[in-house]
Amino acid sequence: RERHTRYLALHGSHDAVFAVVIGPAHEPAGWVGYWQSDWQGQAVWETGWHVLPEFQGQGVATTAAALVLDRARATGTHRLVHAFPSVDNAASNAVCRKLGFELLGEVEIEYPPGRPMRANNWRLDLSGTTTATTPEAR
Repeated sequence: RERHTRYLALHGSHDAVFAVVIGPAHEPAGWVGYWQSDWQGQAVWETGWHVLPEFQGQGVATTAAALVLDRARATGTHRLVHAFPSVDNAASNAVCRKLGFELLGEVEIEYPPGRPMRANNWRLDLSGTTTATTPEAR
């Protein structure tokens, strides 16, 4: 929950981090976002998400990520978006697969900064059609 609060406080001129809320009471369920990043010398969007445990396994991350990818696409700023879930995070890797990301392989990243992590490098070309295709994602 502390990390959830910390991420929601992120902001910047090119960053977009959103609270994910559920139901008529807008119960906090997690966060989703995209931010400008440099990947191998190229400016790209990077995306990530986190869903609180009680909402996991219900399609919340997939729907939220689809919506945020459509928003990143609409900016017209970058053509490519990358996601770097841990190789051990089956759920986040499944989100990438469901949303049409291409798996480029494993990479070593620091997350959080100063802590090495093996991650899968997933890439999505935003020049294609919208990602949020389900009625509930609109």
